[in-house]
Amino acid sequence: MYFGKKYASANHDDTVADDRRAIHRRHLIYYLRVWDTATNNQLGHVVDINIDGLMLISEKPIETGKEFELELRWQNMEGEPDTLRFRAVSRWSHNDVNKDFYDTGFQLIDPTEEVLDPIRDMIQQYGFGD
Repeated sequence: MYFGKKYASANHDDTVADDRRAIHRRHLIYYLRVWDTATNNQLGHVVDINIDGLMLISEKPIETGKEFELELRWQNMEGEPDTLRFRAVSRWSHNDVNKDFYDTGFQLIDPTEEVLDPIRDMIQQYGFGD
């Protein structure tokens, strides 16, 4: 799946969607499940992540400009369940290349090292090399 098209078609005033981002985004080979903790509903799967934000793919559109308390859920390297909670705001949402799905960009809100360290670890463990 090619994600560059989403950034190219996004509003260029929105730095989250800007191709010239300072922090390289990583495409994960392991799709991490994401829940909205307010509703305990699964929103989608992470397909792209860095320490500033992430992109989800979902079956339903996600409201933009909304703040969410999100939770990543996955199995760690030992096969045990693991979670990570953080706040993020949805910045954009568009149909995916496959029109049955939606891509949504989220920006992390004031992430602490307790959030950033596991994200760095996930990128290292599950991401493609540069």
